[in-house]
Amino acid sequence: MNGPGHHKLHSGMEFDGYRLEEKLHTGGMAALWRVTDLRERHPATQEDGTQLPLIMKVPLLYSSDDPTAIVAFEVEQMIMPKLKGAHVPRYFGAGDFDAQPYIVMEQIAGTSLRSRFEQAPLPIAEVVDIGIRVAHALQDLHRQHVIHLDVKPSNIMFRPDGTAVLIDFGLSRHDRLPDLLDEEFRLPMGTGPYISPEQVLGVRNEPRSDLFSLGVLLYHLATGQRPFGHPTSVAGLKKRLYRDPIPPRNHRSDLPSWLQEIILRCLEVEPRARFDTAAQLALLLQHPDQLQLTARAEKQVQDGYLSVLKRRFQAAGVEPALSQSASDQLSRAPIIVAALDLTGGTEALAESLRNITRRMLQTEPGARLACLTIRKVSRIGMDESLIQQGENIHVKQLVDLKHWARPLNLNPDKITFHVLEASDPAGAIIDYAHSNQVDHIIIGSRGSSALRRYLGSVSAQVVAEAECTVTVVKANEK
Repeated sequence: MNGPGHHKLHSGMEFDGYRLEEKLHTGGMAALWRVTDLRERHPATQEDGTQLPLIMKVPLLYSSDDPTAIVAFEVEQMIMPKLKGAHVPRYFGAGDFDAQPYIVMEQIAGTSLRSRFEQAPLPIAEVVDIGIRVAHALQDLHRQHVIHLDVKPSNIMFRPDGTAVLIDFGLSRHDRLPDLLDEEFRLPMGTGPYISPEQVLGVRNEPRSDLFSLGVLLYHLATGQRPFGHPTSVAGLKKRLYRDPIPPRNHRSDLPSWLQEIILRCLEVEPRARFDTAAQLALLLQHPDQLQLTARAEKQVQDGYLSVLKRRFQAAGVEPALSQSASDQLSRAPIIVAALDLTGGTEALAESLRNITRRMLQTEPGARLACLTIRKVSRIGMDESLIQQGENIHVKQLVDLKHWARPLNLNPDKITFHVLEASDPAGAIIDYAHSNQVDHIIIGSRGSSALRRYLGSVSAQVVAEAECTVTVVKANEK
């Protein structure tokens, strides 16, 4: 049968060659279903001929008005097909937002680290063993150009043979793919207890951010305490920029000094003061006799008031670094924005915009295209995300953008789609272009009308204020 659209899913439903068997879990942003692959030549066959257990992850589009949930699911759909190896779930397929969005992946047979956290503090040998296995998983992920950026107990699983598996790549950064979250949102992305200091400042291209999060895990597993508590505000998150944690041996006297050295080194504010790689961390956890101990190892109490005050002043002057891809290919390629009005524009104007965009991409083969539309809201934070029929406006506009771009036949790695919520469309386009170092904006003009004269021209304001080149397109342009 065809995709179910956005109707309620239920056991026994079949679409895209899969049958939903039972709902296994419902989280804040997605539900997990056990599914059967009905295709005759399905790739999910094990060596013994039986089918590999599969799960389908389905975003909960209408239970939340948080647009980050939609973008995070897009990020995961983009990154998971690129990943290989035992430290990630095997990927089998995905569905688009214009039918039924989902990701089908291997169901990991083992357990989540979250179950062990409830038993903390754990024996030292187990803490070290978990650290080694998770560090190996992170090293493998980093080699595949991905920084996880949301390392926490519920995102770490273990196969029956003990191999650590990282799951949930919704907040991740692939250094050879567009970073949708960095482009659209400015608040820190991560989970309060585990987020690194640089992530709090908006930096998303630092692999050692994952080592900081692993340090938080090791601290908690060893002591039963969180080093930075559970902050829920940006101000609370920023405390880790200047306030060092209580030394773990203060909580647990039998903790070896070398393990305190490792944990506190992972928790350093400056990434360069941590371990260079996850592989180095794993090596020293396995061979602590090779670790050079410092004053961290014997530290008994937190730093004094003057040290904290000094760091606080330094932290106050820190400007968030703009996150840039580590890939030379993306850094050299121009970024082109096609700004569309999906509500007030005409089909002729949309076609003209597509023709001009196509010509420009032909002359810039290395370019990356960002398709942009503005969902106009009267007041930020006060707008209702769901219309009466239960259809999510954000998702509908995302689907419309993708339909507009489909005839361009671009490689998925070269195109992104953004629905920005703003009361000032021109300002939002200008801010987006500035924040993401856009080289060229293509925008439509509706021509003269009483409405345009009354409201003012979005395209004219973009031309006047944008820092990059702007091409204004009118309908029926040849």
